[in-house]
Amino acid sequence: MTTPHLFILTGASRGMGLSMARQLLAPGHTLLCISRTEQPALAQHAQSAGAALLQCCHDLADSSALGPRLEAWLREQGGTDWRSATLINNAGVIACIGPLSQADPADLARALRVGLEAPMLLTSAFLRATDGWKADRRVLNISSGLGRRPMASQAAYCAAKAGMDHFSRCVALEEALKTHGAKICSLAPGVIDTEMQVQLRSADPAAFPDRDSFARLKTGGQLTSPDEAARRVLACLVRSDFGSQPVADVRD
Repeated sequence: MTTPHLFILTGASRGMGLSMARQLLAPGHTLLCISRTEQPALAQHAQSAGAALLQCCHDLADSSALGPRLEAWLREQGGTDWRSATLINNAGVIACIGPLSQADPADLARALRVGLEAPMLLTSAFLRATDGWKADRRVLNISSGLGRRPMASQAAYCAAKAGMDHFSRCVALEEALKTHGAKICSLAPGVIDTEMQVQLRSADPAAFPDRDSFARLKTGGQLTSPDEAARRVLACLVRSDFGSQPVADVRD
């Protein structure tokens, strides 16, 4: 009999999120995916893998109602039978590439809501609902090297990832005070060959001074495939020392 493990994953419909979802669909696993759209291929994969899959369609730019929904759902599950419960905040978007002085207010707000507000609200709901569970509880925040070094024309993305890193540090301190506190890590996954990289390489060089450096990553074969990046990230997730460093890089 397989041991039940629960995973909650945002941004599972494409890129590394989709690759993580596929790799998490294993016998005994229950995976709740939160994305703007469903991914039919995941349902087929779950059936063949013998895993339980739930797909919740929700725009994380409107996350105020999602936190209570997740909390209510988790309380319905109960924590008795789970060996582990994990939240993976993976979703993120790049605002229109250009200087902050030229940013569209709605576009800027959306990037910050998806990249920072939603992870904080979902982490809060997850920790509150699972407090007292015997399961090993983990929160994995997918960060970026751009949360640790500034880049022109990327103020919103850099700020969201830097905020993700720092709130992870704060939560780590809070959970360390508890007898069975959750473990949390904000992990940079390296440079990955996704649609986000296409956006950066295709940007107007006048608006994005670093465009050529991203183009060279592609031509130089330095981008990791989504499947390989997902494998590396999930390998970090299951390490016995996960959370010992609340901010980390998969390449360390």
